[in-house]
Amino acid sequence: MTSKRPEALHPAAEYIYDWNLVERRQPVVMKGKFELHDETLRDGLQNPSVIDPPIADKLEILHLLDQVGVDTCDVGLPGAGQRAFDDVLRLCREMVDAKLNIRPTCAGRTLIQDIKPMAEVTQKAGIPIEVMTFIGSSPIRALAEDWSVELIRRRSVEAITFAVKEGLPVNYVTEDTTRSDPRVLYELFKSAIEAGATRLTLCDTVGHVTPDGVKNLLRWTRNLLRALGADHIGLDWHGHNDRGLGVVNSIWAIEHGADRVHGAILGVGERVGNASLDQIIVNLKLIGELGDRDVSKLGALCDKVGKALGVGIPISYPVMGRDAFRTGTGVHASAIIKALEKGDADLADRVYSGVPAGVFGRTQEIEIGPMSGASNVNFWLKVRGIEGSSELVAAILTEAKKSNQTLTEEEIRRVIDAR
Repeated sequence: MTSKRPEALHPAAEYIYDWNLVERRQPVVMKGKFELHDETLRDGLQNPSVIDPPIADKLEILHLLDQVGVDTCDVGLPGAGQRAFDDVLRLCREMVDAKLNIRPTCAGRTLIQDIKPMAEVTQKAGIPIEVMTFIGSSPIRALAEDWSVELIRRRSVEAITFAVKEGLPVNYVTEDTTRSDPRVLYELFKSAIEAGATRLTLCDTVGHVTPDGVKNLLRWTRNLLRALGADHIGLDWHGHNDRGLGVVNSIWAIEHGADRVHGAILGVGERVGNASLDQIIVNLKLIGELGDRDVSKLGALCDKVGKALGVGIPISYPVMGRDAFRTGTGVHASAIIKALEKGDADLADRVYSGVPAGVFGRTQEIEIGPMSGASNVNFWLKVRGIEGSSELVAAILTEAKKSNQTLTEEEIRRVIDAR
């Protein structure tokens, strides 16, 4: 029995039996037609530990998002203050001047005072901004705020109507959708569509939902849109990662009816963060759902965001972490080296890795540490063009076995210089 191999993967995958593809579910509604939306420069900046970077860094991030094929980007809340307004305007003008493919969105409450600055930016930059107007829809939020369903509905309709009159496309965002009563959602969605909203965003604002909940909510919403004769309405998924399910929930959302998913690079955002957009991209690429999008700049994008926002990248972070493709273990290194000796770089990239490093601009790295063998040392020396005698290899291994961690380049070179 064989499994179908996604075209995005290299020939070495022919030697892998892929249980992921056995009776694999296919997207129920969109059949692979979906978009990616970035929240790094808006929701991501709401994390209390990050830096709101200068505009030069934001512009570089914008270009890298465009280069990896992200379709839309929330460029900020222009109603939050003068600096926020200026940055949003500059980013929108850059999209126009540089002829970028990525499109702008702006978030704001269901208040006219939040939407007016978006209309002003649109006029000054000459590019339509998608208004993402949000309000809480769950009973627990309504209790805390002393909101009635009618108040939520009325405020929503007023904001949407104003934005539509300004000629702006409107995405109606119900915060905490995953804990909201379907009877309330019916009233809000129906009113929003009648007022002129062209998209809806389902939010897992506090990271509550599991994949089963994603499926149930997406199917219910799609069925509602059909019943309302509103199949043309776009449907977004916005997930958070409080239970560690942000990425898998986002992919599940695509399979069950979302035509756009949101995320932030490195998963930055409030509390433990948003769904990680870079990890969503990695997984969609590996299952063959990203088409010809070039993801080779994804590493540069993650590096830039990590530095600009002051969060860095954890060493064990999937794909982009420093240790994602490093090994100092003798058995692992030996298998990689043997694959390379066969002249098969693709095989070497997969024999001890579930992610082909080369697809994402990374390489397999072999280090020397207390669990290493002679193959590690020989490879390390060969890569650097150093003649490796048996005595030198033994000396380096002796030093490695005495250490409690991987040797640094400086430590290894001290052994070499001493010979």
